[in-house]
Amino acid sequence: MLLEAPLRGVAPMLTAIRKIQASSEHLTSLHPEFLLLCLLSKSYKAGYSILDDDIFEVDQPRDLFLYCYYGGMICIGQKCFRKALELLHNVVTSPMTVVNAIAVEAYKKHILVSLIHNWNFSTSLPKYTSSVAQRNLKNFCQPYIELANCYVSGKIVDLEALVDKYREKYENDNNLGLVKQVISSMYKRNIQRLTQTYLTLSLQDIANSVQLNSAKEAEMHVLRMIEDGEIFATINQKDGMVRFLEDPEQYKTCHMIERIDSSIQRIMALSRKLTAIDETITSDPLFLSKTGRERHRFDFDDFDGVPQKFNI
Repeated sequence: MLLEAPLRGVAPMLTAIRKIQASSEHLTSLHPEFLLLCLLSKSYKAGYSILDDDIFEVDQPRDLFLYCYYGGMICIGQKCFRKALELLHNVVTSPMTVVNAIAVEAYKKHILVSLIHNWNFSTSLPKYTSSVAQRNLKNFCQPYIELANCYVSGKIVDLEALVDKYREKYENDNNLGLVKQVISSMYKRNIQRLTQTYLTLSLQDIANSVQLNSAKEAEMHVLRMIEDGEIFATINQKDGMVRFLEDPEQYKTCHMIERIDSSIQRIMALSRKLTAIDETITSDPLFLSKTGRERHRFDFDDFDGVPQKFNI
């Protein structure tokens, strides 16, 4: 980075990580530095190559925060929004005693990516999120919370007005590009909603319903959504009519069976790993001594479940 040539450090850094890793499950202090180099050099594919490893061993909490944050940005660059959401979610919900800047920035991006990929966002954080994060994160991200609330209304004019209002804020956060993708995704969301109501619809009617400028622009959005598998439809070029179809996937092809089997095997491996970790923790002397101190003075198992007769 000092030479302003981050690309030159990508390959040596990856080699160094593989050398010092005890296993592929071990997160080293070099992981975040490697992902940062990949971001600066726009080598997203190289950075993505280490994000498939399941991490179970972490030396420093800060390394995990940065690894997931930079990893989320790498996935955004690769348009792998589902993986990006997973990594950013890990930052936001990780244990913390005080709110840190990494978690705040991750939460902002988590809101935007959720709107782009899922077309919705819930401001309620999971129960396992630290109380500090639950109380304070939203206070640092008000322009993004407002954006999410406005998105739900489905009115593109209101959304664009809000973006103009906070444009400087989004730009200073380096999130304006994602915000623009949020606006584009609202068109997709509104088109997808039409598939739940209509079987056929003209391109001009679609343009009017989702507030696009022309039928040609509507056709471009519909074709892109068909290509991405977000809707299933056909367009009649003669009369400009769009026919919405059911999902053709029957979940019985060889490719789909292989995907399902792969997912099952991965879940089973994860279950075995979690069982092993649980056994390791429950047999740890420090854990046992702490739980021993925190036990109640009386153990109800020492008493009979049925009250005895008393003679007065």
